Amino acid sequence: MDWRQLDDTYVMSTYKRLPIVAAKGEGNYLYDTEGKEFLDLFTGLAVNVLGHSHPAIMQALREQGEKFLHVSNYFYNPPAIELAKGLVEHSIPGKVFFGNSGAEATEAAIKLIHKYAAGQGHERSGIVVVKNSFHGRTLGALRLTRQAHVYQDFPQPAFPVYEVEPGDMAQLAQVLKENKPVAVLLEPILGSGGIVTLTVDYLKAVETLCRKEGVLFCIDEIQTGMGRTGRLFAYQHADVIPDLILFAKGVGGGLPLGGVIAGEKLQSLFAPGDHGTTFAPSPLSAALGNAVLKTVLDETFMQNARDNASSLWSGLERIGAEFPGLISEVRGKGMMLGIVLEAAPEQVSQLQRAMMDKGILVDVTQKTIVRLLPALILEPAHVDRFLAAFREELSKLHKGVTA
Repeated sequence: MDWRQLDDTYVMSTYKRLPIVAAKGEGNYLYDTEGKEFLDLFTGLAVNVLGHSHPAIMQALREQGEKFLHVSNYFYNPPAIELAKGLVEHSIPGKVFFGNSGAEATEAAIKLIHKYAAGQGHERSGIVVVKNSFHGRTLGALRLTRQAHVYQDFPQPAFPVYEVEPGDMAQLAQVLKENKPVAVLLEPILGSGGIVTLTVDYLKAVETLCRKEGVLFCIDEIQTGMGRTGRLFAYQHADVIPDLILFAKGVGGGLPLGGVIAGEKLQSLFAPGDHGTTFAPSPLSAALGNAVLKTVLDETFMQNARDNASSLWSGLERIGAEFPGLISEVRGKGMMLGIVLEAAPEQVSQLQRAMMDKGILVDVTQKTIVRLLPALILEPAHVDRFLAAFREELSKLHKGVTA
């Protein structure tokens, strides 16, 4: 069966696909319909934090699958209640609203922030985000996404949005003083924006300023959460306390799940009918979420992930020193890396295809940044295989550039 032709015929072309027809996944590997094996450093864009078919995921899938797959939110949902309890106990005091995706988490956040502003008499209005951030593609979330090729000229909701340079405290202070926004929303590491890491000092300073000005301090952990940076959530590296945390991607163990953790200022604002969704939280997704959470909270598991991430970083530092004219920077944290290449977009695209030919899947963001989002189960042999293949392809690219 020609799956590519069928896709072209029947599926809207909202994605530019790589020429792989997925058949199955196992551990750190994805297999296509022809049986070719690929080391998966893409992981469904940070979704498969435990890789493919992890034993804990499969056990939860079987156990919950034999009970029930869906139940209305008019009834109590034990797997979801358990997951909410776990998320709150390991983040901030508060309550959880579940949705199906990161965009839905952002939509819920926008409504919560509006409810908070209304309760304060609308003395403040609007949300501050940083340049090149990404918070989703639905119309409300799109208003907060700061990438022109994404938001284009789609209709925009009327609430104010203020864009600041990441790391520029003076600009942020001026915006808070002059424009009176109600909230600041930050990704600790800008994922789609090029793996731009906001420093610990900056996050601390933003939190301090928000507290001083009476502004909500909100953190988008949709891509950075679930252990990807070495902690359950990336904000925890900075020892700050958000008023609101957005989560999704890795939390559902491969199934759709997202939401927000609303701190004490926000946890009681939603009343019945203010917000909702038919499918979330799926009992099955929540059950997988509990398996993910239990696994990443195991310190032995996470220390092993941190050790392998450190080896990956060290190897890339060595390669960067060997090709300083090609690699200008490696940025990110833990199992979330952006390799900034000084090459033309078409050359980086060719490198991605060459790595695929070698059986290794990597992502490219912002046209010239190789994005690595490995599973937390990555092993030393996988690190070595990637580094050897990547070095070989960079050597070819270097020769082409200097020829």
